[in-house]
Amino acid sequence: MGEAVQHRALPGTPGGRPVPMRDEQSSAFWDAAARHVLAVAKCTKCGQATLPPDVTCPHCLTTEPEFTFEPVSGRGHIRSWTIIRRSFLQGFDLPFVLVDVELADVPGLRMIARLLDGPAAKLSLGLAVTAAFEDLTADCSVPAFRLESAA
Repeated sequence: MGEAVQHRALPGTPGGRPVPMRDEQSSAFWDAAARHVLAVAKCTKCGQATLPPDVTCPHCLTTEPEFTFEPVSGRGHIRSWTIIRRSFLQGFDLPFVLVDVELADVPGLRMIARLLDGPAAKLSLGLAVTAAFEDLTADCSVPAFRLESAA
């Protein structure tokens, strides 16, 4: 029938959870996250924030955005969520919740991350959340969120 699919091994934690891969453009974001600071990319040409940064600014369309990363409070509100019951990646305790959060400091800027309160949390649209961080390795932390009432 079908051939077995070969997957490229991703760098991971001892428990098998994948660790984000840094590149030149995202390095400052991950440096801030390692210090438990949420930072967003701002285009030096138009001053607009974006996540994640790309080779072109989605606002002014410059191909030389020269993004800088600026800290934000990490506060926001839930716009949507989903409960993940199956994962094609190893190392995640299932089920877990992914939330789509609009950041309070930058209206319109949204970020998707895990909700650390878990799938039993009582969720509703507009609920306030604040950034938290999952320490995957000694030098890699991943942004996540917690309900403000639980923070």
